[in-house]
Amino acid sequence: MPTAPVLIAGCGDVGARAALLLGARGVPALCLRRNPSALPVGLAALAADLADAQSLRAVPRGIRRLVFTASPDAFGVAEYRRVYIDGLARICSVLDRDCIDRIVLVSSSAVFGDHAGGWVDEETVPEPIGFNGRILLEAEHWLYEQWPGRVVVLRLAGLYGPGRTRLLDALRSGTARAPRFPPFFVNRIHVDDAASAIAHLLQLRAPLPCYLGVDDVPLPQDVLYAYLARQLGVSPPEAGPPPQGIGNKRLRNLRLRASDWSPQWPDARRGYAALMDAVR
Repeated sequence: MPTAPVLIAGCGDVGARAALLLGARGVPALCLRRNPSALPVGLAALAADLADAQSLRAVPRGIRRLVFTASPDAFGVAEYRRVYIDGLARICSVLDRDCIDRIVLVSSSAVFGDHAGGWVDEETVPEPIGFNGRILLEAEHWLYEQWPGRVVVLRLAGLYGPGRTRLLDALRSGTARAPRFPPFFVNRIHVDDAASAIAHLLQLRAPLPCYLGVDDVPLPQDVLYAYLARQLGVSPPEAGPPPQGIGNKRLRNLRLRASDWSPQWPDARRGYAALMDAVR
């Protein structure tokens, strides 16, 4: 079994990208997932299931840092609790408490709830409006209590990037909808920028307990959708209700930027345009 100072548990797309970045910096990472064959070639893998305590006994000794990037297979209360409460507790139970000096939990901006389009940062009191945000906030609190002084939470905005085409497909098919008044703001981060934020926080000398992972430009949803529709050569979407369970807010990334991190794609319009150019 390969050893590494960093274990990435639930290593999907973002986790694998973070592992590649760490490897390029000379920091080996061990990627834990149920099906390691889906990982990029060259990454060290451990086949294990966060729902199976027996399989997690294969986690090697000497892990110094954990990244928890697992995600549920479906959008439901049971699935979220199975991953973020039960799975997180299981993986933490097999870690060597004397070795671990940092745990990075990849959470979500869903913990903040609705702020009527106002600005939100790490000092904003979380008030989740959906079960997903409530369960993630419960996981954050549990981890802070169990591993005081060793936890960094990264609350990510909505991810986009290669292979994530649901929005573009909806615009092409004419099924996308976007509210127009009052403005409903959407917050995005490219998967490569999310991965770089994870790698950055793992190696940051004295991180704070919580960071927002988001690009520089919150956009009204109809503005973003209309821009993408023009790029695709299709009609802009019709007006419709805002997304449910997310909340209208504008996220600030000033704390993460102040730690000497910056996004490669500071504006989702440019990031999406690059994606579309790549597949034309």
